[in-house]
Amino acid sequence: MPAGLLDHATTAFARLAIALAAVHAVPASEIRTALAADLNLSRGTLVLRRGMRRHTLYLEEFTHRLAADWLTYRHRRWPTSVNPHLLVTQKTALDPDHPAVGRITMQLNLVLPKGRTLDKLRQDRILDEAFATGDPLKLMRLFGITEDTAMRYVTTAHPERTTKLPR
Repeated sequence: MPAGLLDHATTAFARLAIALAAVHAVPASEIRTALAADLNLSRGTLVLRRGMRRHTLYLEEFTHRLAADWLTYRHRRWPTSVNPHLLVTQKTALDPDHPAVGRITMQLNLVLPKGRTLDKLRQDRILDEAFATGDPLKLMRLFGITEDTAMRYVTTAHPERTTKLPR
């Protein structure tokens, strides 16, 4: 995770969202719609639903601690909330329609350096891994991305390795 990224993130909500994007390369839309029931702290996993597919994140200690902090805060702040989404706000926690957090709300709750977004953090994380490994299969397994997406990142990171591949 880029140094100082969490310095201005004053809420457990913001810290968890930033970690999911910057460490695990989770798209902002999936962070918004992740379900609390899919977070298993005892196993250290978060399952992301991608249509008919599922992608399991194995949380390292840092993100695990941030997820536990968020759940503690959420339960203390809204103990009767039945909203199934992992991230909730004052408005969505008690809404009987159980909506996910909106895109605008996510932007307002996050304090990111100018020019940074969750999706930009995600792209940077995948590109960093592509530079480090150059292995599209590892990118696919680690981030749950498609082979085409993995190859685009590897090609960007290592154009010399892919210039002679057939298109």
